[in-house]
Amino acid sequence: MQIINGFHNTQQILGPVVATIGNFDGVHLGHQAILERLHKKARQLNLASMLITFEPSPQEFFLATNAPARLTRLREKLRLLQTAELDYVVVLLFDERLSSQTAEQFAVKSLRQDLQVKYLLVGDDFRFGRNRLGDFSLLQAMADGKDFIVENMPTVKLHTERVSSSRIRSALESGELTTAERLLGRPYSMLGRVALGQQRGRTIGFPTANVFLKRHRSPVLGVYAVKVYGLDRDVIYGVANVGNRPTVDGTRSLLEIHLFDFNEDIYGRHIQVEFCHKIRNEQRFDNFVLLKQQIAKDAIVAQQFFQG
Repeated sequence: MQIINGFHNTQQILGPVVATIGNFDGVHLGHQAILERLHKKARQLNLASMLITFEPSPQEFFLATNAPARLTRLREKLRLLQTAELDYVVVLLFDERLSSQTAEQFAVKSLRQDLQVKYLLVGDDFRFGRNRLGDFSLLQAMADGKDFIVENMPTVKLHTERVSSSRIRSALESGELTTAERLLGRPYSMLGRVALGQQRGRTIGFPTANVFLKRHRSPVLGVYAVKVYGLDRDVIYGVANVGNRPTVDGTRSLLEIHLFDFNEDIYGRHIQVEFCHKIRNEQRFDNFVLLKQQIAKDAIVAQQFFQG
């Protein structure tokens, strides 16, 4: 899978392609169905396959901090796409220039000419171009059945429920981790690098591995039983807090994990944190004694969860 950043690198695309386009936030079961269909079409037409996505997302560009929480940062999304048998992933900078293109300009100049798209597969709710005026009907009207073919992918449903990134966000926000896992096709997790924190957890007997979330909003908030991957053991169990640490006047979103039966220096290591069970919402305590008591209780709940 070759990653191409921006239109200025499109010379790396060797010949016409079959493509799909969208945010693909979460790479959930609906996205996976699109990618499977795209792979089959690529083999049928003997063409390379391409996924086109945006950074930042259009919602983040227009809504800034009011945009919905991301399920996956770009690094996480690219890692998930590694299994999709794609030849190219094109990451387009979504800025004023791109957002001002009309739907017709984007379809003709960007898709057909710059990206050499011969066949385009889109979801049934796909919108594009200035003021989101472009849709499948417009693309279909521009298709000639030879040099530019367009197909839409019906919404994927699981037990009558529509699979969507917004539904998964809703499930995560309400602590329905099982529902989120069912719609994603895997447990929800985050990737990040362990950073040096203020080390206050050590002073109360609960040292933590700290991961700065680097996103304006987190889709999960509160205290969770977690599994951690990426260290020397296959899996390490722990209890994690996601939020702003109100007891210590925190203002920066942070993922803090207390690992059970683990005491190694892992600063700088990249880890994957899988959220298994929500224990409680984040809350403020009047002092560190009360915080320590609550963390001890949370750790017991997490350990009991993993023990079944």
